[in-house]
Amino acid sequence: MSQMLALVILMAILFIGDLVAVRTKAWVPSIFVCAVLFLLGYWTFFPQDIVAVAGVPPVVAVMMMYLLITNMGTLLSLQELKNQWKTIVIALSGILGIIAILFGIGTLLFGYQTVVVAIPPLVGGVVSALIMSEGAKEAGLASLSVFAIVIYVMQGFAGYPITSVVLKKEGKRLLQQYRSGKLAVEPQGQAAAEVAAAATPKPELKLFKNMPEKYNTDFFKFLRLSLVAYLAYLTSTLLAPVVSISPFVLCLLFGVIATSVGFLEKQVLQKANGFGFALVALMLFIFDGLKQATPSMMLEIIYPLVGTIVLAVIGMYIFSFIAGKISKVSKEMAFAVSLTALYGFPADYIITNEVIKSLTEDEKEREMLTSHMLPPMLVGGFITVTMVSVVLAGIFVGFL
Repeated sequence: MSQMLALVILMAILFIGDLVAVRTKAWVPSIFVCAVLFLLGYWTFFPQDIVAVAGVPPVVAVMMMYLLITNMGTLLSLQELKNQWKTIVIALSGILGIIAILFGIGTLLFGYQTVVVAIPPLVGGVVSALIMSEGAKEAGLASLSVFAIVIYVMQGFAGYPITSVVLKKEGKRLLQQYRSGKLAVEPQGQAAAEVAAAATPKPELKLFKNMPEKYNTDFFKFLRLSLVAYLAYLTSTLLAPVVSISPFVLCLLFGVIATSVGFLEKQVLQKANGFGFALVALMLFIFDGLKQATPSMMLEIIYPLVGTIVLAVIGMYIFSFIAGKISKVSKEMAFAVSLTALYGFPADYIITNEVIKSLTEDEKEREMLTSHMLPPMLVGGFITVTMVSVVLAGIFVGFL
């Protein structure tokens, strides 16, 4: 197969995934559609190395992982997190619930290694799935390498409908209070405004404030991002004799530090026009892991797949319920926040907006619901999928 034909086929698959997700309002996740198409391709006419043939060998994907995770760190502001401390406590307790139930019950049912591989992709997104998949492959666990990817692909199916149901309950409760005059609405919701402000990038390059903007080219942005990622890698290798820390965890930490001291701007990869391509390379590399998945292997992992997801949701509910009680947050909102671990942004944003639109036509009421429900959902998704999952994957990969 020629390089360009391979590239066209792979881009078509990614586009079809997006198309289905948009048409079904994210009820059928794009990642699931792509995974099914990749599996069908590998079982029929795809060459086994189609992703490498198209121009994304593993070495390119690893480079993109370094850049993407460092870029994730630039999104984090300690001030934003302080304002949403209750949300963070609940999100972390949900993750604790997943770990406790899976290690407590899951290891008895599915075995230790399966549970270790399952937890980071369940809590997180594409990067943690990839870290665990690669770790399992290096440990010679071929079926668990595929399992890490399949669990990431399938978890949304549990997350989307349950979140929608609990958010509707929470929305109806808030509407009842609002209509009876027990609940005041902040002007456009202060918390929502804070989240919006956090998403609006400001000039933040304190270390280069005297440098004319014309010199801050795309290449200079890539240079600074690469340098921070390299320092994370270097620190990881220097610490290796003393303590084993994944370079990807350090990339996240170094991204936060570099942004707070003014060496990197927020979302630097997007501003350097490299985010889209980095994501394409990473997604293709993820699906490349499915080439080992024979039909018999898929049947073999279906029992642990369903079992771990069900146990994870139960663990989330119990622990978020307790955390919600302590921090005086309703059990529905607490559960919804912890469920963001199963999908993250932008699904958390889409589902919350869909629910709000379905509950009322009144603009004032929609504003009230948005101010109470959207900020915790966004912060919850950010904490679980972006931060905690990468740290967990970095730790858990050492257990294999």
